[in-house]
Amino acid sequence: MKKFLITFLIMFTFSTPAFAKVNIVATLPWIGSLASDIGQDKVAVKVLVKPSQDPHQIEAKPSMILAVRSADILIYNGLDLEIGYLPLLIESSRNPKIQPGQAGNLDCSQFIKVIEKHETVDRSMGDMHPLGNPHYHLSAQNISGVARGMAQTLSNLDQEHASFYKTNLAVFEAKLKDKKKQWAKIPLKGKKFVAYHRFFEYLAQEFGFQIVGYVEEKPGIPPSAGYIEKLIESMRRSKPDGIITTTYYGKNEINALSEKTGVKSIVIPHDVGSVPGTNDWFSLMDTVLKSLQ
Repeated sequence: MKKFLITFLIMFTFSTPAFAKVNIVATLPWIGSLASDIGQDKVAVKVLVKPSQDPHQIEAKPSMILAVRSADILIYNGLDLEIGYLPLLIESSRNPKIQPGQAGNLDCSQFIKVIEKHETVDRSMGDMHPLGNPHYHLSAQNISGVARGMAQTLSNLDQEHASFYKTNLAVFEAKLKDKKKQWAKIPLKGKKFVAYHRFFEYLAQEFGFQIVGYVEEKPGIPPSAGYIEKLIESMRRSKPDGIITTTYYGKNEINALSEKTGVKSIVIPHDVGSVPGTNDWFSLMDTVLKSLQ
């Protein structure tokens, strides 16, 4: 009997499952980075979009559907940036936890102050986002709001570890406060840049530089030769400090403009992991701001 009891206890000990981590699926790398900072070892994070990919041009894949099907929380950028694939993933997953309106469906854009909303949009305007500019993650103010929203969502869904998430949030915000002091010393105020795409508006607003022109005549539409000639003339007059684009497109175009105008071209990492050394959101911001100096 004693032997049987010992054997039973050993079997019970080894068959008892360990704490089940909260399964988070994030659409973009920066979202996954924040989720990992707030959740630490209490979460498992799967990111759908690779750092090398253009977030505007993502298509739904069976592997994505499988990932979303097992998610406890789906966290996404919002403002229709994922409109081309995310609704299909959510519907196809048949996962009741992450359907719109449910606690496991987390739109990060609800925690930010959106700019560039449009009352009416049509195709003649190019690839416009009527809900507002979706590229808000290069803003410390916006990221602070998103981090708080993530911590609250995790605390609500995993109440046993609510204090853990809130402690991690406090650590994150303390680091952000210190970083903001460092970043404030970077001399960007008053600088002028020409951008390939409307990607840097939140960054410009927060750090006090100007975007005085765009390589794209309309968002998402390649410029005409006549438009480029006018842009070159404008750049020669305004003498901007640089021509900026992201790592996933526009590099050839800004290099060509640089040769014709003498204005330096600058390729800026668009997301966590898009260039070496951008392993989390903080190092991404360090790299972005350093590249603009």
